Amino acid sequence: MTQQGKLWGGRFEKEADAEAHAFGASILFDRRLYREDIAGSIAHATMLARQGILREGEAATLVKGLRQIQAEVDSGQVVPDLRWEDVHSFVESRLRETVGDVAGKLHTARSRNDQVALDVRLFARASIKEVVSRAARLQRTLLEMAEANLGVVMPGYTHMQRAQPVLFSHHLLAYFEMLQRDAERLQDCYRRANVMPLGSGALAGVTYPIDREYVREQLGFGSLSRNSMDAVCDRDFLVEQLAALSLIMVHLSRFAEEIILWSTEEFGFLELDDSYSTGSSIMPQKKNPDTAELIRGKTGRVYGALFALLTTLKGLPLTYNKDLQEDKEQYFDAVDTVSSCLKLFERMLATATVRSDQMREMAGGGFSTATDVADYLVRKGLAFRQAHEVVGRLVRHCMEVGGDIIDLPLADLKGFSPLFEEDIYGVDVDASVRARDVPGGTAPNRVREAIAEGVRLVAATEAWRISF
Repeated sequence: MTQQGKLWGGRFEKEADAEAHAFGASILFDRRLYREDIAGSIAHATMLARQGILREGEAATLVKGLRQIQAEVDSGQVVPDLRWEDVHSFVESRLRETVGDVAGKLHTARSRNDQVALDVRLFARASIKEVVSRAARLQRTLLEMAEANLGVVMPGYTHMQRAQPVLFSHHLLAYFEMLQRDAERLQDCYRRANVMPLGSGALAGVTYPIDREYVREQLGFGSLSRNSMDAVCDRDFLVEQLAALSLIMVHLSRFAEEIILWSTEEFGFLELDDSYSTGSSIMPQKKNPDTAELIRGKTGRVYGALFALLTTLKGLPLTYNKDLQEDKEQYFDAVDTVSSCLKLFERMLATATVRSDQMREMAGGGFSTATDVADYLVRKGLAFRQAHEVVGRLVRHCMEVGGDIIDLPLADLKGFSPLFEEDIYGVDVDASVRARDVPGGTAPNRVREAIAEGVRLVAATEAWRISF
């Protein structure tokens, strides 16, 4: 390939080394931005004509040609490949083949530096909306499962030891809250991605009487970049998005870990649908939670994208440097990974079977109502620290003789405290759950309130997504 075949070839005489060209080319991954590149070029060409920098007929020809190129790529008729250096050279070169030399006027008052900054921001906006939408779908599934299983009691854990009974619905809604924070983080990130950099030129602005505000309006951006040097090298918005995506994967991975545990015979709380499980090549009895395991496993590649971009940015002087080409490949992969994980997690969860009997049976074990027994004594007038000690001795006694606290005769209980009466036998897992009737607690009426609030929050998220 000759250097003259590139957008910047006039300065060079020697042909490009084939390996160096392939090494430096970004077309195999930034071709994904062809729609964004064409959208930005259409807005730019239209603005140039409005400002009298191009003739109306020239701009119309350019716009028609750009739309034809998009249709060709959309249909697979043309595939951007290593014949071109990047998506920008592909679009401009193909435009020249389509409309002739007038294509050379498209790049007036524009640099690849502000052009790629624009393309990436357009992609980031769309990808944020997509991920937020997928997170909302998973939230809706959690709400539906919480509503359908409102009476199901399960053991809650600390340190992976049974602690206190909770509603299964309450447990599900903990992940709803995590996803809500994820959605809110991405919405906040969208605001900083929604800045229009075109018009910054290579780094110092341009000498033509362009109308940046018109281009901003055409492309639906919320504001204009304020400093041309910052605009062409700013990738903070990508770091923010990758950080938000990494937190989504933290939450999905934690949930996947619990689903993996719950689907074991040792727990037996949940059975995954066959569609989201696999078998063993040697053990015919196996049903493996591979989808959940892969979601947990893919977390690392999203973290990797975040740290890779942070590392790329940390030593760059102003303004544009070729290093910034490395902002896209792993970023695209992270967006794809999170989107697919959210989609598959939602389907896996929606098709799972809840083993409510097993949950209830285990909820009552491990002295999970011990705190409720202590609270019982407090209501009878004993200080909590004394009540804690009494119940601790009771638990040790039960471990020695076998059984639970409320399995003991009243006379035995009175041997530990005279405050025990017949009503102690009403302290069971259902009473324990009902007693936690505080905002944010696991009592059924509080969980119903949380479900209703969740429905409102998801509706607000969806309204945000379609408001731009």
